[in-house]
Amino acid sequence: MSSIVRRARSSSLPNFLAWRALGFRTICSSGGFSLAPSSSPASSAGIKVLESFKEEFEVGSRVVTLETGKIARFANGSVVLGIDETKVLTTVTCAKTDSPRDFLPLTVDYQEKLFAQGLIPNTYMRREGAPKERELLCGRLIDRPIRPLFPSGFYHEVQIMANVLSSDGKQDPDILAANAASAALMLSDVPWGGPIGVIRLGRVGGRIVVNPTVDELNSSDLHLIYACTRDKTMMIDVQAREITEKDLAAALRLAHPEAVKYIDPQIRLAAKAGKQKKEYKLSMLSEKLLEKVSDLAATRIETVFTDPSRGKFERGEALENIGNDVHKVFEEEGDQESLSILPKAVDTVRKKIVRSRMISDGFRVDGRHLDEVRPIYCESHLLPALHGSALFSRGETQVLCTITLGAPGEAQRLDSIVGPPKKRFMLHYTFPPFCTDEVGKKLGLNRREVGHGTLAEKALLAVMPPEEDFPYTVRINSEVMASDGSTSMASVCGGSMALMDAGIPLKAHVAGVSVGLVTDVDPSSGEIKDYRIVTDILGLEDHLGDMDFKIAGTRNGVTASQLDIKPAGIPLDIVCEALENARKARLQILDHIEREISFPRDQDGTNSPRLATLKYTNDALRSLIGPMGALKRKIEEETGARLSIDDGTLTIVAKNQAVMDKVQEKVDYIIGREIVVGGVYKGTVTSIKEYGAFVEFNGGQQGLLHMSELSHEPVSKVSDVLHIGKYITMQCIDTDVRGNIKLSLKALLPKPRSCPEKSPVVKETVSVETSSFGETVASLPSVVEPPQKSKLAVPAVVIRTAVECEEAEKSSHVDKNAKPKRAATKKPDRKPKSSQTVTEKEEETLKSTPTEETLDNFGKKPSRKEKQSESEAEESPSMSARKLKIGTEMTAKVHQVRTHGLVLDLGGGIRGMYKFEGDGETEFGIGDTLQVKCTSFSSKGIPVMALVDEEDV
Repeated sequence: MSSIVRRARSSSLPNFLAWRALGFRTICSSGGFSLAPSSSPASSAGIKVLESFKEEFEVGSRVVTLETGKIARFANGSVVLGIDETKVLTTVTCAKTDSPRDFLPLTVDYQEKLFAQGLIPNTYMRREGAPKERELLCGRLIDRPIRPLFPSGFYHEVQIMANVLSSDGKQDPDILAANAASAALMLSDVPWGGPIGVIRLGRVGGRIVVNPTVDELNSSDLHLIYACTRDKTMMIDVQAREITEKDLAAALRLAHPEAVKYIDPQIRLAAKAGKQKKEYKLSMLSEKLLEKVSDLAATRIETVFTDPSRGKFERGEALENIGNDVHKVFEEEGDQESLSILPKAVDTVRKKIVRSRMISDGFRVDGRHLDEVRPIYCESHLLPALHGSALFSRGETQVLCTITLGAPGEAQRLDSIVGPPKKRFMLHYTFPPFCTDEVGKKLGLNRREVGHGTLAEKALLAVMPPEEDFPYTVRINSEVMASDGSTSMASVCGGSMALMDAGIPLKAHVAGVSVGLVTDVDPSSGEIKDYRIVTDILGLEDHLGDMDFKIAGTRNGVTASQLDIKPAGIPLDIVCEALENARKARLQILDHIEREISFPRDQDGTNSPRLATLKYTNDALRSLIGPMGALKRKIEEETGARLSIDDGTLTIVAKNQAVMDKVQEKVDYIIGREIVVGGVYKGTVTSIKEYGAFVEFNGGQQGLLHMSELSHEPVSKVSDVLHIGKYITMQCIDTDVRGNIKLSLKALLPKPRSCPEKSPVVKETVSVETSSFGETVASLPSVVEPPQKSKLAVPAVVIRTAVECEEAEKSSHVDKNAKPKRAATKKPDRKPKSSQTVTEKEEETLKSTPTEETLDNFGKKPSRKEKQSESEAEESPSMSARKLKIGTEMTAKVHQVRTHGLVLDLGGGIRGMYKFEGDGETEFGIGDTLQVKCTSFSSKGIPVMALVDEEDV
């Protein structure tokens, strides 16, 4: 050691820098300051000795340390509390002078800085800004159990600051900060009735876990924070997944002894390093003043409270008039000292009257019994244009809740050192001044609004569907329209109805109620002599009572709870008793809610908001985003929709179905989507061929729209229906392994219906064709207009396959072997005779469409040779359709003579068909040569022919 010292002294650096280079930080001893021996006193600096005190103890399975004296030595009280590598510094300071006021100005500030995890803030200034929502909630968590323990009349300003020094991400620092605040108050000279212990409990797999880690809480169905003194409960905060009242009471009784383990180490630490409690001036009310105010106002106040017909504002106005009259009396007497505390005295007298009447008579200021719930009004779907909405009223308290659904990417990002990085379910509670008929300003985040909104959010979170089933972001806005007590629980009820109205599949409805307490305390011992539990408290009962116990849940159990008290603790037995009172009231409220809406509403209206989730590759999504997100922003600006992209998933949120169709159309055009047989797509015709058209759709993909799929009616030219550049809607009917896509227009068109038989027009043959998949793909009406002859006198043609022609012939009673009759004249013309009438027998034959193998005219099955010729007539043309074109003239031979037409041999094994116009009597024979012209193709590619010599007439 001496060699190190000599090396440091011989260094050219200044002496204090040399000592820092050696790494010396702290030397602990019983002294305050001392000087190290030095040969040169003028050049030697003293060594500061820090006196620190530490307490170590075990809670659950973890070691807890309390340390003071090393950090923040100037604070009135400071403590560093740590579990593992998580450490929190909490300090207490108190104002030296007392300003005139009638309340305790206690401020609790909790702060998490990212240096505690070795991170730099991702903000523009790279530093922490205004308090985050979590920091406000942790500040409330510290404030609630310590505030009731300050002595009555202590109105000095007190500030408690908690700073997270380091965090390992395993333990939530909020509980550490609350216990450290209790220890710092014990070390300070501020009068305080502590200490308290604060503990967190979880339940994993039915087993209670003390001080659970963050990972254990994720799989826990109970998240309980419990604060207490040695024998009384101070604060409860619960988030659960429908835990029963019996199990919750058991968890509370188990938490109490665990929390008490924090108390004795604080007392030992205060005995070692605590300051002497200072005598502060207390603003106390004298008994003489209270008696005088009671004589002046007690009778009139009791009259106001015994009149149940008065509402909130009527009671308030009457009590204000009484207070003004008492104030005038003291002004006339010139008692200035009493005037400063007169409002507090009047409120104390008022409190005594209300509490004594509730305990003695069991009646409340509005005439209800102690366990009676106020009248309830529920209405869902109040604002149809929104995603979901509901109005909930209980007594004079009224809350409007609205739902907004968003994409997963719109989830709230949380910059917390523990917990999840984002939150997809949010409830924002707003308490505007008009809800109490007051004038005020809205100044950003309010601690009360954040606390009430978080409580309602935790109550509803337990019944939300899992993210895998419902990945969307959900925001509830709870707007308080009128306030007369328990608006946070009204937000739970209204939020549950609004979620159902938005079509969100909740597990069950959630309702909440606030339970109060009125006690009769022995002044000498402080013990409770008598008490009354009050269900569904008014705002006045909350102000004048001892407890505000908010409990929310379903029919199966509790989902959230929060206990706030005014006295210095309440016995745990009373708290457990209140759970049953709250359960009975909750079931009554749930009956009203379920009568209004019991199932998720179907969002099928044209103006209902729409959400869609599509899967794409990341490369495809990059093309949709565009450079710097420009293309994505352009789509959002043009359509008004929201696009959210996250790891191969595109979520679209649109105001209505029209907007959704518009944005999906743009997305499909840019990147397309997976081609599904039966799917409907939109595209542009890029080229037209003789056999069909090619269509570009779905982000640049090409598909073939064959001529036979254009319409149910026969189409002679593709250009008659389509043109290049036309934007059409079609259906995918088939794809193959090579990626070829077959499209259809007629699949989306309604099929023509048969008309009545009695009609002035000529009846023609019905032709029903079947595709290779066995589905009916085309049909002609049984009654059509008489064909209008063109200048070429082309006879009317009905498209039929060769098989159908033969089957129609077999179904008629005509001898197939008999030679057809020929006309006596005009034989060279080879024209078929026309007849304007059709016999009933032939009409019945024309309507028949056999689907199975039929017998011939002699009751025998067709021979194998006949079948083979029929198969050739059907299959050959389908293979040679590409070689023929409409308008091609050729010489053909009569291959078969049917009842209603001819099967023609076009050469090369190709078969065509020709339809008679008359009643079947012809002058044609097998082997006759005819000059014909191709006029169209059937849906199966069979050429339909016409005589050339007829067209030249």
